Amino acid sequence: MRDYAQKAVAMAREQTRDDLDDDEKLRLALTHLVELVGEAAGQIPPEHRAKHPEIPWPKVISMRHRLIHGYDFVDYDILWETITGSLPGLIGALDRILGEGA
Repeated sequence: MRDYAQKAVAMAREQTRDDLDDDEKLRLALTHLVELVGEAAGQIPPEHRAKHPEIPWPKVISMRHRLIHGYDFVDYDILWETITGSLPGLIGALDRILGEGA
């Protein structure tokens, strides 16, 4: 989860929201990375998720479902806000968890 989230944040760091509209490769790459974050979250056993309520597990997993099953529509404003607004906090929480050895 953390690796994919870090890649998405790093990829977006040098970009703007307008770049997302203008660059299909960027859109596809960032969409896929966020899908992978959600997929990885879904692979975490429920008992481990329960130990870390600071991670918004249902939101992370549902974002993956919306992207995967949205088929022909992705709200890129939500995607951009997720990457620039939510993923840095998720990365920080995951860093703390991984630092605990959990």
